[in-house]
Amino acid sequence: MGTLYIVPTPIGNLEDITLRALRILKSVMLIAAEDTRTSGVLLKHYEIETPLTSYHEHNKHSKLDELLEALEIGDVALISDAGTPGISDPGYELVCAAIAQGHRIEPLPGANAALVALVGSGLPTDSFIYLGFLPKKASARRQLLQSLQGERRTLVAYESPNRLCDTLDDIQAVLGQRAVCVARELTKLYEEFQRGDVKTVLAHYRDNPPKGEITLVIGGAPEPAIWDEAQVRAALQQRLNAGEGLSQAAKAIAAESGWKKKAVYNLGLEQS
Repeated sequence: MGTLYIVPTPIGNLEDITLRALRILKSVMLIAAEDTRTSGVLLKHYEIETPLTSYHEHNKHSKLDELLEALEIGDVALISDAGTPGISDPGYELVCAAIAQGHRIEPLPGANAALVALVGSGLPTDSFIYLGFLPKKASARRQLLQSLQGERRTLVAYESPNRLCDTLDDIQAVLGQRAVCVARELTKLYEEFQRGDVKTVLAHYRDNPPKGEITLVIGGAPEPAIWDEAQVRAALQQRLNAGEGLSQAAKAIAAESGWKKKAVYNLGLEQS
């Protein structure tokens, strides 16, 4: 049985491919590519003559049987137009189907726009959330942002240059003056990192309409101010007077106040 290799390809600069990736692409029986024309440029550059077949968003289900049959007799490499397959690109369904058939899955490390943007953003990298492509409709986009208002981790998303200003406007309206970074045309000739508060970055792109591939990095919600004891006691008394149980009230107030639940609970015992 063959192995399915998940092979990242450069997000712009053709030099950003590993020696291992080149070896795999030359040695497999078949390469499943998101766009055979785009991938053909890369393969021609490195003189790789392995046969190509298309595997993209619109045929990812109908092509499964063909690719699984190929895996029965040899190794197959999956690549996308740019970056790592399966990260906002086709791949998930094929990987799941190959696993179900008992094939070995071997993912290679490599280029990914979200991580490149994150580490170059100047925003915290210790913990983050990847959002993929943001919703096209303004109402859905604002709803998503509202659900993330209290999220303290850094947010990373892909966005169209045509919607970037609308999205930054939504961020300002829903999340406030967060720090943001717009990473544009990563690894390419006109690579740009535009950093600052959302108001400043929005003003820049209103004057300079963006072009090219864009990754948006958004700072997480600021740490809440820790309440003093009087605030905690007042909130606790209000919840208890409303009939809420002490344990439940202590848990809720701890989440809002920055206090430990046990400390809030002990104050409640004193007040009861």
